Amino acid sequence: MATSEIIVGLDIGSTKIACIVGRRNEYGKIEILGMGKGKSLGVNRGIVSNIQHTVDSMHAAVKEAEQSSGVEINVVNAGIAGQHIRSLQHRGNIIRNSMEDEINQQDIDTLVENMYKLVLPPGEEIIHVIPQDYIIDNEQVTRHPIGMAGICLEANFHVITGLVSAAKNIEKCATKAGLNICDMILEPLASAEAVLSQEEKEAGVVLVDIGGGTTDIAVFQDDIIRHTAVIPLGGNAITEDIKEGCSIIKSQAEALKIGFGSALASENKDEEVVSIPGLKGREPKEISLRNLAHIIQARMEEIIEHVYYEIKTSGYEKKLIAGVVLTGGGSQMKHVAQLSEFITGMDTRIGYPNEHLAKTLSGEISQPMHATGVGLVIKGFQNMSNKKKKKSGIATQSKNLKNSFLSKIKQFFEDEDSTT
Repeated sequence: MATSEIIVGLDIGSTKIACIVGRRNEYGKIEILGMGKGKSLGVNRGIVSNIQHTVDSMHAAVKEAEQSSGVEINVVNAGIAGQHIRSLQHRGNIIRNSMEDEINQQDIDTLVENMYKLVLPPGEEIIHVIPQDYIIDNEQVTRHPIGMAGICLEANFHVITGLVSAAKNIEKCATKAGLNICDMILEPLASAEAVLSQEEKEAGVVLVDIGGGTTDIAVFQDDIIRHTAVIPLGGNAITEDIKEGCSIIKSQAEALKIGFGSALASENKDEEVVSIPGLKGREPKEISLRNLAHIIQARMEEIIEHVYYEIKTSGYEKKLIAGVVLTGGGSQMKHVAQLSEFITGMDTRIGYPNEHLAKTLSGEISQPMHATGVGLVIKGFQNMSNKKKKKSGIATQSKNLKNSFLSKIKQFFEDEDSTT
């Protein structure tokens, strides 16, 4: 097995750091070779807050993934999220030298590279530049300009930016853990690759990844990403609310949320109660499941209202035929899809990352909480094939230039012969 065929995704979340090892089989599906998890103690709302704790969690996740996959891990595709992420629309253009030559990959690469030179506020950097559509000579709009003729090539871009310090801290943690980061990928883009179908992206869909510290949003329409956002609220905020509202410790609040939590209070009866063991010999505490659901519903409504605001901000609210797809650990809460439909009025389903997966080692990997990790592996394969295409394109171009140069020399000597 060639090591180049294997891609590793490192999901640096607020509740867990997951390392997923995968390869592409002969049918184009992703085969998961192994997975490792470590409790995330040094990450808060998608941003590294403690370097050493994050390094330790990375070590634990990578070691477990190496043991389960039998692969030595050195290079990873890391996810980046957090409330510092911003997205903006921008248009760029280049003037080509000749009308005779066709538009080629090099022209598009130049156009994209120019976008990375945008002047940003101090401390910010560009994470992704995503072309939306191309305009040739101010008239013809296309998504596939290669091979066409034109002097002025313009494009509309979706530009995603983030704090330099946040990206540097992730790189620093990876380096200390003995890892090299091949690509840093925005987590909602990775999750979208894992759970959305091509038809949904064409029709128009909102991906909502409810994680521990943040909720990531990606809006697609006509197979193009139109809007991205990160909300600094997630499952950890719900756990804190349960802890405060029920006067219990955090571990009990988390266990209650996972075991008995519901996003709709009306779905629980008054007489349903759960008993929590008392601390150090104290009496057990009884908690009503309806009261628990009221606490969860209040916070979940706030998160979904933030999501709905972002959908309206994108300007595509009326064009999203496929509705909302919820994924991430928070989407596993009971009745969360119904609550989303009540608030947004849009069809909602739960997204599982098994769209592109071959038969996996365990059922756990196909749970919504691992959507980002699986998506990072898929994006890694896409980026690798894009780089190969670019290399082969440059090689072909240089070969063509060489051939044209040789043909000119040959023509020159033929002309000399004919005149003598």
